[in-house]
Amino acid sequence: MEATKTIKIYLYTRYERFWHWLQAFMIISLIVTGLEIHGTYKLFGFQTAVDIHNFVGLSWLILFAFFVFWLFTTGEWKQYLYYSWGIFQGKPHPVQKAKGAKHNPLQRLTYLGISAMLLPMQMVTGLLYYLYNDIPQILPLSVLAVIHTVIALFLLNFLIIHLYMTTTGHSIFSHIAGMITGWEEIYETTKIADWETQATKKE
Repeated sequence: MEATKTIKIYLYTRYERFWHWLQAFMIISLIVTGLEIHGTYKLFGFQTAVDIHNFVGLSWLILFAFFVFWLFTTGEWKQYLYYSWGIFQGKPHPVQKAKGAKHNPLQRLTYLGISAMLLPMQMVTGLLYYLYNDIPQILPLSVLAVIHTVIALFLLNFLIIHLYMTTTGHSIFSHIAGMITGWEEIYETTKIADWETQATKKE
C-alpha cells in the first residue's frame, strides 16, 4: 500500500512565530523568578527576582491585549471555534493541520482553556497582587497568592507537555522547525475550508 504523501505549506506567519517564542521566553522567566520568590532556590536574589517577575508580568499583560486584538482582526479565532460551537452544528472534524486547523482537537481545547481562562486569571491575580496596597481588594493576599501559584503550576505542567509534543511530528524536530521557518508538512488529502483560503497570504 502506498504511503500517504505529504506536502509543505506555509502555516505560521512571522507574527505567530515571534509571539510564540516571546511567550515561551516570558513564561520561563516568570516560572524561574516565581519559584525564587517562593524560596525554592536562590539565583538572582529576592528583590531582583521580584523586579524581573513584575516587569515581565506587566509586559505580558499588555502584549496579551494586542494578541487578542490580532486574533479577532485576522480571523485566527476561527481555529478555536469548532470545539466550542462547530462540533454541535455537524461541521466536519478538522484534525489534520491546515491554515485554519493548526492544532489537533486536544491542543485546541487546551489552548482555548489556557488563553481564555488560565492566562487571564493568572494576569488578573498577578495584577491584584502587584497593586494590593494601592486599590481596594476583595480577596486576602494569602488567597491571591495561592490562586496565582496554583495556576502557575498548571502552566508549568502545560509547558512540560508542550515540550514533549514538539517531538511527535514527522521527525523529532519537525514541529520546532515549523515554528522557526513557518513551513509545516501536512498530508496531501487535507481539505482546506473556503474561509481558510481567504486568510492572510502574505506576512
